[in-house]
Amino acid sequence: MTTYPSIDELKAQARRLRQAMAERGDDMSHSTALELIAKQHGLRDWNTLSALAAKPNDGPDAPFDVGSAVRGRYLNKPFTGKVLAMSAKSGGLYRITIHFDEPVDVVEFESFSAFRQRINAQVDADGISPRRTSNGVPHLVLDL
Repeated sequence: MTTYPSIDELKAQARRLRQAMAERGDDMSHSTALELIAKQHGLRDWNTLSALAAKPNDGPDAPFDVGSAVRGRYLNKPFTGKVLAMSAKSGGLYRITIHFDEPVDVVEFESFSAFRQRINAQVDADGISPRRTSNGVPHLVLDL
């Protein structure tokens, strides 16, 4: 997850930018400086940056991220794969999309198969899905 400086520090950056520009003879408003600071952080505007900076930055980071190679068990079947997408959700959960290196047969019945190669799931910071199968096994467990 990306962390941002505090709002006070961001405003101080904007003041320093205004001062540096004024010394060069280019005056700008404080709001313009704030917008430029947001652009420097890769965001579209000051409102977005200030909202993200107001969130606490001390939450635990997930031990996996987009592009990470992962392995574990999906519906109690072993897999290896790659994280394609990830987003934080409330309650310390992450929505994660994994593309398996090899398709996983998710059916226990011997005369029928159903293979999955890409899944969407929710996991906690330990890589364990809160959803369970009928026998109590988590849908997804990542080996971290």
